[in-house]
Amino acid sequence: MVHKNIYAKVSNPKSSNTIFKRLLSPKSFIRIWGYALFGIILLSCQDQVVVKPAAFLRLDFPEPRYGHYTTGCPFEFDLNEFAQPEAKEHCAMNLDYPFMGATVYLTYQRVNGDLAQLLSDAQKLTYDHTIKATEILEQPRVDPEHDVYGMYYQIDGPAASHAQFYLTDSTRHFLTGALYFNTKPNFDSLYPAIDYVRKDIRRMMETLRWQ
Repeated sequence: MVHKNIYAKVSNPKSSNTIFKRLLSPKSFIRIWGYALFGIILLSCQDQVVVKPAAFLRLDFPEPRYGHYTTGCPFEFDLNEFAQPEAKEHCAMNLDYPFMGATVYLTYQRVNGDLAQLLSDAQKLTYDHTIKATEILEQPRVDPEHDVYGMYYQIDGPAASHAQFYLTDSTRHFLTGALYFNTKPNFDSLYPAIDYVRKDIRRMMETLRWQ
């Protein structure tokens, strides 16, 4: 608070009384309170806390470098060298992206006359996210030359998974995949990472070969 000191030279009691009366006059009283209010405003401006809008982290990732990956299972595909494959039982596999906290979970199953059920289960797994998803886009994969058929699902919005797919030759092999992040879903802030892994998934689907 700014203090304004007022000094008056007193030569005699009458002068003192005169000055005192002037200080208590309406105009002087208003002026003094005006100074006090101005000082309070200055202090409040200095101490004011400015609330800045929330900002999202800028996410920069390495340019993907692909190499053909042999899994030791009945399928192989191009894999980004920055993804870390982790083999599981029954030819299941996790593709981990530790620099962004993401994992693509792959599940392999043999087709034993149950293709319709496998397709139904894969579609249900995707559309279970309809509650939170704002949009689910389907992109068919048809590659008769390599006997690879399937569907890629792009899931937008605050869903738990942001991409899923299945691939099959319709007679022997059935492979599904799902992308998850190890954090609370926030589609906007995670979008650069989501887009990065989505491109890897599409590359995987385009280069998958049965063994």
